[in-house]
Order: sequence, then C-alpha cells, then structure tokens
Amino acid sequence: MLDPAVIRARLADVRDRIARAAARAGRDPSHITLVAVSKTFGADAVRAAAAGGQIDFGENKVQEAQLKRAETRDLKIVWHLIGHLQSNKAKKAAAEFDVIHSIDSADLVTKLDAAAAAMGRRITLLAQADLAGEATKHGAREDELLSIFQAAAGCTAVRMSGLMIIPPAVANAEDARPWFRRLQDVRDRLIAQGVDRGQLTELSMGMSHDYEIAVEEGATMVRVGTAIFGAR
Repeated sequence: MLDPAVIRARLADVRDRIARAAARAGRDPSHITLVAVSKTFGADAVRAAAAGGQIDFGENKVQEAQLKRAETRDLKIVWHLIGHLQSNKAKKAAAEFDVIHSIDSADLVTKLDAAAAAMGRRITLLAQADLAGEATKHGAREDELLSIFQAAAGCTAVRMSGLMIIPPAVANAEDARPWFRRLQDVRDRLIAQGVDRGQLTELSMGMSHDYEIAVEEGATMVRVGTAIFGAR
C-alpha cells in the first residue's frame, strides 16, 4: 500500500517545482492547474493526494474512473479524462468526467454535448493535437482542429477551452520544448482563423518528466502521475 505521507510529500515537491518554473517564466503559478494522474492507482492513493489539498485528478480509461469515482464521492474532486475516448463511450464519459482533454473529432464533440445535455451536466473540452503524426498516438491533425472548435461553438452543454498535446517520447526533457512552442503556435493560428480566444485559454501539456519545461513554455495544465504516485 502506498504511504499517504510519501504521496503528500511528492505532491508538495511537484507544486514547488511548478512554482519555481513559473517564476523563471515570469508567470503566476496560481494560473497553472496540476492534474494528478491517478490511473492504475486505487482510491486510497486518490484520498492521500486529496488530503494534501489536491483537487484535479486524471484518468485514462472510463471504466477505471467509474469505479474510482464511486469510491470517492465524498471528496471534492474534478475528474479529467486524459486518455483516448472512443465515440461509443461518449455517454459514459459525459457522466463521469468534468474535463476531457482528448477530443479528436467534431463528431465526438456533438455526441458529448448531447449526452451531457440529457444529464444536465456541463463539461469542459480540450482538443488533442497530433503534431508529430505518430501512428501509436491519437489526436487531430492541425488541419482538423478548426472543425472541432466550430462544432463546439454551437453546443450548449460542452465548451472548448483549449488544446492538449502528448509530444514524442524524448530522453532529455529539453527536447520536448519545441513541441510545447508549436502548440502555442497552433493556438495562435486558430485564433487567426476566427476561433474565439475564450475557446483557447488552456494549454494542457507536460507530464512527470517534462512538466517544468511545459510550465516555462506556457502550460496552464500539467498532467503528473509518476512524480506524485510513483512508478506504475
């Protein structure tokens, strides 16, 4: 069983590193949301992090999140889906998550909107950008992103709030920096194409090995698992 004190200490260290990275970039650390990625860890780990003041938690799979959410309903938690979402699971995802980072099609936006509306829920969405064209990863190509934001503009129960990226794996965290900069460029081009700035306030980028670099490059959300909960 994971030691709750260890989780809280790691959580404090991550927050401190985020604050120092923000300071280096002249940014306010309060504008950066730490998403603790609890995938594969149990409700006990979530409770330990929540006891350390953590509110936002990320999961990769809908079914795992359903079980964990059921065991932690007494906690004030914002649940994020950071893994790929198949359109046939849109209804289940709409019931479990407050934020979904992995939108990769306009069709998925409309399905989530219909499902959320039927449940009386409001969900925040981010479009996952595939800038490297890796066959093993999901996401929308840059030329597909505009249609996603256009679809969301007509929705009532979901709203787009930005972009997410999972860069190619790199041995040196510094090598991820160009990908984070490219995501900012994509955001700027979407604004130039007429997407409302209000739909592009968030940049979800950076994980355990490179979140400090991501913060320096403008991340507003970082998704950190191993650095908080340990190796999977």
